[in-house]
Amino acid sequence: MFGGIDLALQAGQVVWLRGRNGRGKTSLLRLMAGLTAPAAGAVLCDGQTLPALPAEWRRRLIYIAHASALKDDMSVAENLQFGAALQGRKASTAEIDAALASWAIGGLRDAPVRRLSQGQRRRTALARLALPHPPSIWLLDEPFDALDDEGVQILCQQLSRQARRGGSVMLTSHQAVPLRDPVPLTLDLDAHAIAA
Repeated sequence: MFGGIDLALQAGQVVWLRGRNGRGKTSLLRLMAGLTAPAAGAVLCDGQTLPALPAEWRRRLIYIAHASALKDDMSVAENLQFGAALQGRKASTAEIDAALASWAIGGLRDAPVRRLSQGQRRRTALARLALPHPPSIWLLDEPFDALDDEGVQILCQQLSRQARRGGSVMLTSHQAVPLRDPVPLTLDLDAHAIAA
């Protein structure tokens, strides 16, 4: 686990969380998402303490966990529609189709998720990032996992677009993050490790 972190996630910034297994990368993302409370210290957003924030604030962020949280018996398009609904938004058929096309999985729109490869599942989960009016804060746990070279390139384009529009991203990755615009700020949790 970690301690002693003082970080302000800024608009237009991408933060890459690094560290060995068990250092708390996923735990930190869950803290940022307001899903768990810190053992000590506080997580603040706009001066308010997490997780005691109003529901409208939660619509400002998207958390995509390492497990893609897709419903196997629903189609790719239905999963994307469901994901939008979780954000309190309704996505039109055209918006769903455009998001899937941006991830090169438009031909899978009606396929049940249970038939997808791991890479296709990851693209489906990440297609939520391509919907119109994306949340201003993205929390992504190992988003590069299972992606091929094309998928990595698409994700980097999405991350750059998010930063250019003034959004923020915090992501974990065991592999090097090939993003160059902007170059991610690195937070190494190994440097903040505390004894168990």
